[in-house]
Amino acid sequence: MKKILMLTAFALTGLAAAQDTAPTTTDMEMTGPAAMSASENFAKAQEYAVQADVAYPVPFYDRTLWKAAVDHSYYAASMEAGNRDYGAYLAQLYTKTQWWINAYNAWNRLGELNDQEKQWASLSAAKLAFLALQRGDNATARMYVEKGMSWANSASLQAIMKRLQ
Repeated sequence: MKKILMLTAFALTGLAAAQDTAPTTTDMEMTGPAAMSASENFAKAQEYAVQADVAYPVPFYDRTLWKAAVDHSYYAASMEAGNRDYGAYLAQLYTKTQWWINAYNAWNRLGELNDQEKQWASLSAAKLAFLALQRGDNATARMYVEKGMSWANSASLQAIMKRLQ
């Protein structure tokens, strides 16, 4: 997955530099996520993610390009629910943009994860566990910690577990 992102970044950087006109309103309406195929949405999500990486120092969903990347990725994953690559990319974007509950749920839906995905999934669980702990919901925090540790044990999860004992 990381290789795909890196290759996409190099390819799309060249494409973005070559584009010299802004799309018209009509073009944007016709190319909205609902009017595109799953593969077109996936490609558009990757394109927007590359642009967002360059444009913003910190990735958040409320940034225009990150929102577009996530939204297009969501459409791709929804249109082809059985396509693991689309689902994994959506989960990765949710994680990167710090939308922890969506990241956690997306990783959970994927089932078997590779080593890198387990790290990202565990991070989302740790963030949610910390938030639950902050609001005094120890039962929910424990649930997130246990699920996170099943993906990948981390110092953050261990620290939260110690606070729960």
